[in-house]
Amino acid sequence: MLILSCYSNKGGVGKTATAVNLAHALALAGQRTLLCDLDPQGASGFCFRVKPSKKLTEARFFEDVQRFTKAIRGSDYENLDILPANMTFRDFDVFLARMRNTRSRLKKALKAVKGDYDVVLLDCPPNISTLSENVFRASDAIVVPVIPTTLSQRTFEQLEAFFRDHDLPLSKLHGFFSMVQGVKSLHGDTITEMSKAHKKRILKTQIPFSSDIERMGVHRAPVTATAPRSAAAQAYSALHRELVARLG
Repeated sequence: MLILSCYSNKGGVGKTATAVNLAHALALAGQRTLLCDLDPQGASGFCFRVKPSKKLTEARFFEDVQRFTKAIRGSDYENLDILPANMTFRDFDVFLARMRNTRSRLKKALKAVKGDYDVVLLDCPPNISTLSENVFRASDAIVVPVIPTTLSQRTFEQLEAFFRDHDLPLSKLHGFFSMVQGVKSLHGDTITEMSKAHKKRILKTQIPFSSDIERMGVHRAPVTATAPRSAAAQAYSALHRELVARLG
């Protein structure tokens, strides 16, 4: 079972949109996929019209295998299930701080579904915390959307520094440019600079700024399903193919 994460330590960069569309693309390719929403806002579940289980608290997430698996919901799409978040997930860090071996708790919890899925995709909250360090250690690959601006560039470099300082493999990081607007010279300059400076960790696929992506909250469905011929959907499909090629 492959564990992928969609993560950014900066909010508003298109993280959930990426997780939703990448999960759908994986499912379309025949991969049995579980999209696990770790963000208490629950945006991924909302986009798939899935209501969260109020009985899945932060404690039961990590300790109650039966409750964990019962909280998984089917989606409208073949090969794709959802583990929706709820507001108790905001206490993940408080709970993890009280546990032994906190850095490996998430990976142990996900073993409960190892035989049921080919890929588990984690949609993560935008911060660096005990939970996110669990995510970094559990994941085989971490997909990082980056808006091509100075602040997003800075947060990506902070993430790299965190990996170095905590002896985490930088090879897990796979950044890509999100919400790209070709008419903005700053976007073009930042893309050129970061692509040179982080050549091994920046994917070639770029996701454009698109009203089709913004309307995902209205349609409550992936853009790869509602507008499969759009530039945005084609970009997410290309991102999926590039990741598959890179990860083998």
